Amino acid sequence: MAHLSEKENYFRMFRGEVPEYVPWGYNFGWSVAPPFFGPRMGEDYTDLFGVKMIQESKSGPIPEPGKFILDDIRKWRDIIKRPAILDEIDWPSQAKKDLDNRDPELPRTGWVGMGNGYFMNLTYFMGFTNALIACLEEPEEVKDLMNFLLDLNLELGKNLIEHYKYDLVTLGDDIAHEHGPFVSEAVFMDLFEPMWRQNVAIFREADIYAEHHNCGKIEPFIKHIVNMGFNSWGPAQRSNDLAAIKREYDSKFIISGGFENNGFVSWPETTQEEVRAEVRHVMDELAPGGGFAFGGFIMGGPEYSDVNLRNEWIRDEYEKNKFKYYS
Repeated sequence: MAHLSEKENYFRMFRGEVPEYVPWGYNFGWSVAPPFFGPRMGEDYTDLFGVKMIQESKSGPIPEPGKFILDDIRKWRDIIKRPAILDEIDWPSQAKKDLDNRDPELPRTGWVGMGNGYFMNLTYFMGFTNALIACLEEPEEVKDLMNFLLDLNLELGKNLIEHYKYDLVTLGDDIAHEHGPFVSEAVFMDLFEPMWRQNVAIFREADIYAEHHNCGKIEPFIKHIVNMGFNSWGPAQRSNDLAAIKREYDSKFIISGGFENNGFVSWPETTQEEVRAEVRHVMDELAPGGGFAFGGFIMGGPEYSDVNLRNEWIRDEYEKNKFKYYS
C-alpha cells in the first residue's frame, strides 16, 4: 500500500527519482492562478488584448472567426497594447484571495502567461493564414511583437513567483497539429524558441519546476523544449513517438499524459474493454522506469452522453494499474 501523498509522489519525478506509483498527470494543473489571465471555459469573453473569444469549440474558447484584430503585422504597435490590468493589480491582496483556504497538501501550480503563448497569440491576433505569412515575410516584425509579449510575460511571471510561490508552472503554446508543427524548425528556433527560453528561465532560476503544454505532433521540437529548461511536457499525445522520446530522455524529462483523447477511444462503437485496454497499453509502454504521469480523458459536449462514463472507465483502469510498475 502506498504511503506517499500524491504531492510527494508526483514531485519525486521532478527530482529524477522513480515514484512509488504512477502519478495522475492532471491532478495539479492550473490549480492556482489569478482570474485575469489565460483561457476561460464556458463563456464568451474579450481577452486582454481585445480579441473576442467564443465558445464554439467543445474543448475551449477560440477567436471569433473572421474578426481578427490585426491584418498587417507591420501595424501591430497600433493595435496590440499593454493590458491596463497589469498596472491595476494589488498583487499581495490578489494572491491572498486566490490562495486562502487552499489545501496545503496540493502543490501551488498554475498556467502562467499573457493569453495563450507566443505562436498561438499571433494566430489569435491575425488568424493562422496571416500569422504564418507574417512569419515568412516579416520575421523582424514578428520578433518585435514576440519580444513585446515576452516583456509582459516576464513582468507577470516575476510577480507570480514573488506572491504565489509556485511549485510548478505550465507554460503553453500549441504550435503543432496532429501531423506535425505549424512552422519549420528554423522558424521555430528564430522566432519562438528564444522567447520560451527566457520565459522559463525566470522560473527555473527560482527553483520552480516547469511543464510545457503543447498539443499535436511536437516531437521534432522536443530536444529544444528540453534544452530550454523544461522538466515536463504534456499532454504528450500519441501522434508523437512517445516510446522513442522516453528512451531518449529516460526519467530526465517527464512525459505527462500519453493518452489520445480523440480517435477510437471516443467512438460510440468502442467497447469498455477496448478503452481499458488502451489505458493499460499506454501505462505498460511509458510507466516502467519512471518519468511518466498518466493523464487520460476524452472530450465532448453535453450531447455526448457517454463522455463521463468513458472517463470513469479510464480513471478506474488507471487506478487499478498504477501500483504495479515500481517496487
